[in-house]
Amino acid sequence: MAVVDHVTNGEIQNGGKFERQKNRFVTPFGEGEGELPVEKDRYRLLWAPVCPWANRSIIVRQLLGLEDVISVGTLDPIRPDVPWSDWAFTLDEGDVDPVLGIHLLSEAYKKADPDYHGRYTVPALVDLTTGAVVNNDYFNLTLYFETAWKKFHKEHAPVLYPEELREEIDQLNAYIFHDVNNGVYKAGFATSQEAYSNAVQLVFNAFDVLEERLSKQRFLLGDYITEADVRLYVTLARFDVAYYNGFRVNKKMLRDYPNLWGYARDLYAVDAFGNNTHFEAIKKHYHLCCLKTNPNNILPLGPDVEAWKEPAGRERLSKDPDNKFQYE
Repeated sequence: MAVVDHVTNGEIQNGGKFERQKNRFVTPFGEGEGELPVEKDRYRLLWAPVCPWANRSIIVRQLLGLEDVISVGTLDPIRPDVPWSDWAFTLDEGDVDPVLGIHLLSEAYKKADPDYHGRYTVPALVDLTTGAVVNNDYFNLTLYFETAWKKFHKEHAPVLYPEELREEIDQLNAYIFHDVNNGVYKAGFATSQEAYSNAVQLVFNAFDVLEERLSKQRFLLGDYITEADVRLYVTLARFDVAYYNGFRVNKKMLRDYPNLWGYARDLYAVDAFGNNTHFEAIKKHYHLCCLKTNPNNILPLGPDVEAWKEPAGRERLSKDPDNKFQYE
């Protein structure tokens, strides 16, 4: 198996710091001029269960009831043996996506821009009328699902981005992204001791802050799950099985934080979170094809993920213990 970097040369800055590439396809969804039209059966969401950015789009899609509106194509957790960073549909019959008829994710990117030279990333929304990627803006995609796609939400869908909390959610999302979601990658892809050490400290400083915050309330914004919880969860779900050992973010495990660990299990108990969390795929990706430090492709047996099924008991922190969501 060829080992292909998850980063491009342009993503490693002076001092060995990792700086993630910008998204290429960022046209928003909406009804305004130049925006992507919001239409049922128009788009296919391509994701890989290993990717945290893609994972949150799948979680929100299910929470809002968009399964019959936006179809899904699933990519193999093990990257294809090609000399660039790509994803492949090798989980499907004939190794091609049954709707798009393509083998590699890059094919949909090249249909959108034949001169595209960045990494081919998920999530990616493909317009079925052209077969081309039209949006790979992982930072805003779930926000579009929650707002621009509202007319297709299921009856009594949860409110994940309530208007009265949007400013606070946006601030919290930015903090979680820089210090936690992307923080683990800054550590894992750092090429100097200083850059690595600074990134690790960033992550655990944030964990300390969030641990204290969650000692007083069930979820990040209070009694109900919001967009911010989805964003934090996807990193927590990967932490002990991938980031702790694979990325050397190893001062503590998630399980060493009573509130964060209970909070993560509280979310995992919700179908949209638990059903879309694939621990074995996550381990395969990070340990068998993501890391250069595992030349013999040895897959770790632990940690025991059965512990995720243990009741969290965090309803005691809620004024509405029977509900995890605020509903429309």
